[in-house]
Amino acid sequence: MSMTKPAAARRQTGFTLVELIVFIVVVGVGLAGILSVMDTSVKSSADPMIRKQAIAIAESVLEEVLQKAYVDPDDSPAVVEASRDLWDDVDDYNGQTQAAFAFPSSLSAYTLAISVTADSATLGIAAKRVRITVTRGAEAIVLTGYRTNY
Repeated sequence: MSMTKPAAARRQTGFTLVELIVFIVVVGVGLAGILSVMDTSVKSSADPMIRKQAIAIAESVLEEVLQKAYVDPDDSPAVVEASRDLWDDVDDYNGQTQAAFAFPSSLSAYTLAISVTADSATLGIAAKRVRITVTRGAEAIVLTGYRTNY
């Protein structure tokens, strides 16, 4: 009696070279698609951070300005105090830029512009409109607040 196996039983199981190449190509195309999507999302992931920093700068400056007096307490409306620590009314901030504020070096790419104008028509009472504009590149954040004489 010979111990030979039938032809069907001797057949080896596994993958052929063609099947392996097709598998590698399919997996490679799938990974390339996934990586391209990840690359796009990573490139724009800093945009929300830039916007949040600009909003934080604008909010802090707007809050500082709106906490000042409506009119100059020194009774000298034509005099604009020389430095930020002397500014005592909202008009002193008109036309100021980031040069007057001590931004950390990490925020040096942001520009700041402050505009204070009389605007009685909007609220129907004596008010000053304070507009804070923070810009970085093409992104600009504008916050507006009103200071009334109460």
